[in-house]
Amino acid sequence: MLLRLSPLVLTVLLTACQSLPTPPQEPERFDLGLATWAEMPAALPPAVVLADIQAPWQAEGSTTAMHYRLAYAQPHHRHAYSQAHWSLPPELLVQERLRQWLSQGQRVVLSAEGGRIPPSVAGQAPPVLLLALEQFEQVFDQSAHSSANIRLRATLMGYQAAGEVLLGQQLFTATIPAPSANAAGGAAALSQATDAVGQQLIQWLQTTATAR
Repeated sequence: MLLRLSPLVLTVLLTACQSLPTPPQEPERFDLGLATWAEMPAALPPAVVLADIQAPWQAEGSTTAMHYRLAYAQPHHRHAYSQAHWSLPPELLVQERLRQWLSQGQRVVLSAEGGRIPPSVAGQAPPVLLLALEQFEQVFDQSAHSSANIRLRATLMGYQAAGEVLLGQQLFTATIPAPSANAAGGAAALSQATDAVGQQLIQWLQTTATAR
């Protein structure tokens, strides 16, 4: 009797094992990778204070979602990859990359966290750089073709005895084609676009400092 039941029991056990739910797939996590440095002129100004970056589109709470937009089908709707995320909120990744760009040429880069008054450098208050990341997403103009789009607004403030002084404001944009129509391609293109904005930011700071 046991011998006759053994194949049946084995079949039931195998069927039960096959019906067990499979573990959920862990989402891929991306960062901006290594920067592509470009040789820049001597650093001006010699010191700058970098305030906490703002991301207006993260108004509902800072997330690590990787966003994309189907411009050819749903231009007014922003999507998020379900199986891909940033390793940190994207605005923090951008701020750290831009901090690296600003630090070139032995420039002193200080932090103004929580509205803290920046310290003086060589007896002078360094200018404060306010950054707002207004766009940071992968945009599909076709189902098999996309680009990384970044829009960054920079405001440079100075501190004098009379109070704060607006030294300049500039909007920087970059659009880089993605090497593939997926999250990995978007991450690679957004990394390059961030570096392109970093170069523009450095050049603008040098021009603004020279004008001062």
